[in-house]
Amino acid sequence: MKIGMCMFLWTTHVTADHEALLRDIKATGFDGVEIPIFEGAVDDYRRVGDLLDRIGLERTAVSAIGDPTRNLISSNPGERTAGVDYVKWAIDCTAALGATTLCGPLHSTLGHFSGEGPSAGELARSVESQRAIGTHAATRGVTIGLEALNRFECYLVNTMDALSAHVEAIAHPNIKAMYDTFHANIEEADPVAAFTRNRRHIVHVHVSENDRGVPGRGHVAWAATFAAIRASGYDGWLTIEAFGRTLKDLAAATKVWRDFAESPQAVYREGHRHIKRHLEAT
Repeated sequence: MKIGMCMFLWTTHVTADHEALLRDIKATGFDGVEIPIFEGAVDDYRRVGDLLDRIGLERTAVSAIGDPTRNLISSNPGERTAGVDYVKWAIDCTAALGATTLCGPLHSTLGHFSGEGPSAGELARSVESQRAIGTHAATRGVTIGLEALNRFECYLVNTMDALSAHVEAIAHPNIKAMYDTFHANIEEADPVAAFTRNRRHIVHVHVSENDRGVPGRGHVAWAATFAAIRASGYDGWLTIEAFGRTLKDLAAATKVWRDFAESPQAVYREGHRHIKRHLEAT
């Protein structure tokens, strides 16, 4: 398995200005980083990929949709088309970056609610949107790892069972699922069993503490989680995802109102030791 660090802790737009940080992440022992894709041009991500190559870091990508006019499940065809076009752009950036996995809640608009649960029409429109996205992803050699989010951030898919059922309905080889320990800790009666039960669809894993701070300091059942991951035969990324207050828009979207660690360095250095210790114990 490979250990990654998501750059959300610092930025939603990685540039050459982050080289010193990226080199320290590499020196800590990480195999790679997760690069946010929200703005910029395809060539910007090609340059970031070149920088990561020089440092010796592999990479995955992450994105989300925060604009309701790009709603992939909307009854408005124009909004759905805008959403599909946005994800296609993110896929192109992912490929330019040199990544083969793009993860995140790329199924619906983050923080946008109807006041009810998902309707049959919304799920059907999602299948149509995701198949169009999957077709484009296949041409770029990219796999999408859709993420189930907790009920306070989205309503289309909140659990791994719901996400897996939706992935099966989409039935496209480039549209898969990811597992996030933070969201599972909120929504699953048994988070570990939810991973194991749905392992067949999972292509990416986010290691995130129950408070989104330093992995290992909270109450996620880490020993059982890592044991289940190891036993499942999963051999992909274990990527730390943590958040802070540095980025006001991201902090507002993720409802982060306080600091969860004494420093970002504590998150990635202690977090890396935490993952290594558990992997060595399983």
